[in-house]
Amino acid sequence: MSLAQSFRLCSGLQRFSCRQYACMHFIETNEYKEKTMNIKNVFFDLDGTLLPMDQDAFTKLYFKNLAKRLAPHGYDAEKLISAIWAGTGSMVKNGGSETNEEAFWKTFTAIFPENGRKDEPVFEDFYKNEFANAKVACGYTENASKVVSFLKEKGVNLILASNPIFPMIAQKNRMTWAGVNPDDFSYITSYENSHFCKPNPAYYTEILEKNGLNADECLMVGNDAIEDAAAEKAGIHVFLITDCLLNKDGRDISCYQHGNYNDLIKYLENAFS
Repeated sequence: MSLAQSFRLCSGLQRFSCRQYACMHFIETNEYKEKTMNIKNVFFDLDGTLLPMDQDAFTKLYFKNLAKRLAPHGYDAEKLISAIWAGTGSMVKNGGSETNEEAFWKTFTAIFPENGRKDEPVFEDFYKNEFANAKVACGYTENASKVVSFLKEKGVNLILASNPIFPMIAQKNRMTWAGVNPDDFSYITSYENSHFCKPNPAYYTEILEKNGLNADECLMVGNDAIEDAAAEKAGIHVFLITDCLLNKDGRDISCYQHGNYNDLIKYLENAFS
């Protein structure tokens, strides 16, 4: 696949436009309710789920600010962006032999051999500072903090399962943009601690294994009918948020629990009542 195709697999930088799907409905069966009563862990996607986002605008701002920050260090903007895309493609295709961080930098430094990883601190500083300029491309929903608070009160273990193509600092920054506290989550996937990417089911299996979790006691909440629904292949229950649904293949999502945020909250209240 092309680098662009690989990049589009990543929910972190995928294009979409948020829409309300009035025709979507909340599904409830006694059988599923019984299964969900056993849920002890809830995984949340970030971009498009906890954090509404205009991905076109976000991508442009991200690259614009990164290129500006690195220009004084001798990076040509066009070549830099191509290298980031190439590194992202390597992370998406990572088969588990190395961390996504290692996969990214191996590809990036092959394109910029004279720089190696000596400029990594500059990248880290970018994520601490200029990265915040991309926040204007993001929206906000109070439902994100509402559902996190509800689950925390119920003693549910929370995991941030955002596609690990960013370093941890970028994951946590975007969580704060969404109005949720990273400290409320027991585990956050990032390119430092992950060996796979969505939609590879191994991404979810790695989370289960690292945290000693039973898949049947886990629920994945996301907005992507491909990347987030892939959790089902790892044995994890799935709830698709339809407020900003991504379904580029037009898949039938009726086999999954799905609905808007209000439906999710009702579903969880029912499950933990």
